Amino acid sequence: MFIKVIFKKTDAVGGYTTQYRLCESYRTGNTVKHETLLHLGSLSNLKTVEQKKALGIRINELVKQARTGIRSLFIPDAKVEALAQSFFLQLQEKKGVVNPAKDIQRIDMDNVRLEDFRELGTEWLCHQALGQLGVADLLEKEGWGEEQINLAVTHIISRAAYPASELCTSRWIKDNSAVCELTGYPATKVTKDKLYGISLDLYKVKDTLEKHLSKRTNTLFDLKDQIILYDLTNTYFEGSMRSSKIAKFGRSKEKRSDARLVVLAVVVNTEGFLKYSQIFEGNIADCATLSKIIEDLSERTSSSKRKPTVVLDAGITTEDNLILLKEKGFDYMCVSRSGLKNYTVDSTSTPVTVKDNKGQLITLRKVVVEGSTDNWLQVHSPAKELKETSMSNSSVQRFEQGLEQVKLGIAKKSGTKKQEKVWERIGRLKERYPSIQQQYKITTDTDEKGIVTAVNWERKTVENKDGYYLLRTSLDEKDEAVQWEIYNTIREIEATFRILKTDLDLRPIYHKNDDAAMAHLHLGLLAYWVVNTIRYQLKQKGINHQWKEIVRTMNTQKMGTVKMENEDDQEIIIRRCTEPIAIVKEIYTALKYKERPFCQRKFVVPLTKTENHVNPVNTHFYSG
Repeated sequence: MFIKVIFKKTDAVGGYTTQYRLCESYRTGNTVKHETLLHLGSLSNLKTVEQKKALGIRINELVKQARTGIRSLFIPDAKVEALAQSFFLQLQEKKGVVNPAKDIQRIDMDNVRLEDFRELGTEWLCHQALGQLGVADLLEKEGWGEEQINLAVTHIISRAAYPASELCTSRWIKDNSAVCELTGYPATKVTKDKLYGISLDLYKVKDTLEKHLSKRTNTLFDLKDQIILYDLTNTYFEGSMRSSKIAKFGRSKEKRSDARLVVLAVVVNTEGFLKYSQIFEGNIADCATLSKIIEDLSERTSSSKRKPTVVLDAGITTEDNLILLKEKGFDYMCVSRSGLKNYTVDSTSTPVTVKDNKGQLITLRKVVVEGSTDNWLQVHSPAKELKETSMSNSSVQRFEQGLEQVKLGIAKKSGTKKQEKVWERIGRLKERYPSIQQQYKITTDTDEKGIVTAVNWERKTVENKDGYYLLRTSLDEKDEAVQWEIYNTIREIEATFRILKTDLDLRPIYHKNDDAAMAHLHLGLLAYWVVNTIRYQLKQKGINHQWKEIVRTMNTQKMGTVKMENEDDQEIIIRRCTEPIAIVKEIYTALKYKERPFCQRKFVVPLTKTENHVNPVNTHFYSG
């Protein structure tokens, strides 16, 4: 067998790329022909001609070893050896190419030991996903060194498989995981400080990575980005963060008003892949963020000439923002921020009934809003009405209980009776229930001394708005069901935030300075790229497991070492991956990933007379 060089034309102006094939010669009559056994690709990891020659030699040695049992005493460098083992395994899988000889030895069963079992499945899954995304290749183009790239890949995989602090992650890598055996970074070198450092290095190339990953996933999965979703969430800091420029007090979605916040704005497509992300101060208003992001939206999608439709939540859809979207050429779909006023039901349309993602009925009807050129849709959800009515009744009950307390205070001997004090209590009650107080007319009876003698209230008759809201779009779409489907894609961004905060542990932030906090958030987003790449492909095959369930399942696949002694006073050390269980095999098959990074690594080491089970330096044999 030998390696053959092939030059392939890449364009019309004379560009070529170099490809390599593993071939074998055979004779037909007087003619010598070449049969291609494997396509080796570009062999970009091997920089010199000598390394490529060594690869061909090493593959021949492994084939000879499998057929005859004769082992080579000389091992090439790590890159050549890793590639040779990989290509040799592919040869073994091709029927008739390699016929391995059985390795039969007499073993002392009393000295068989199992050691160093580590988690492998999730790490191997994420490693192959990162290979699909081409992260390592991009970092190499950016001038990163091999060790720096391996550490970065190690940290991204670790965040996806075991989201934790840098200190806990370093312990997990050393004690529990086989991730370093996949990435090639020495586990002994991993420290929390190096993990902090590589996170900061990755954040420095944030924009480059985002643009690459956006275009890469569009190419891999043939995505068109016809609809994109924009929304914000926030996460809080555990710590005072008094000197921070980004950590501010604001309205917390986790009800942590006691903690400083940071706002994360993301743009995703309907498949859940990130298009853009930006980190804002914790006290910024939702509606003030869009203008800072809108300029970059087209660059992050599949075509800069075609503008996608932007789906927005109600908190962002101010009139100024909608005008801005129109000026930039974007269509939009959103929930109206305004109340249900100044509109009429379109008499030419009939109600349309659809089901939401939970199978609950939704009624859609076209409406006309005076002075607007947009298309409007009234949405009525009985389930939403039931929920809002329940909440409203609860608030009404508490508001009236508060009024009763004011009334009781007047009757008590030492209670609050002065007119200004009574109205202060009523004012605080109104402030607590701003939407409910508008439904009440409250009056007081006062004597000539300014003492309140009675508190009276009456509930006004108001239109029931529970369960109703308006959808607004600039699209010239007449079908109500299609409009609803477009808006309903916003559920995807809710799923994105749920994975980021829950599965990838983006909340809360324990870092004490802004740079570390920003790097922490960015690392979580990189891990999300890996997670969504895996889950998107699984969904296409009908596998809809949550990420935590995938991790639990994949962690059943381990890597371990078996040590034993033979009758020749040699210690045999075998490093193997366990066979994947049925559900893990199903995941690998759906993704078209390899089930194991290698089949077996075997070392045969002579035992010393003075001390058993010690591996002398440079005295081992290695085989696939």
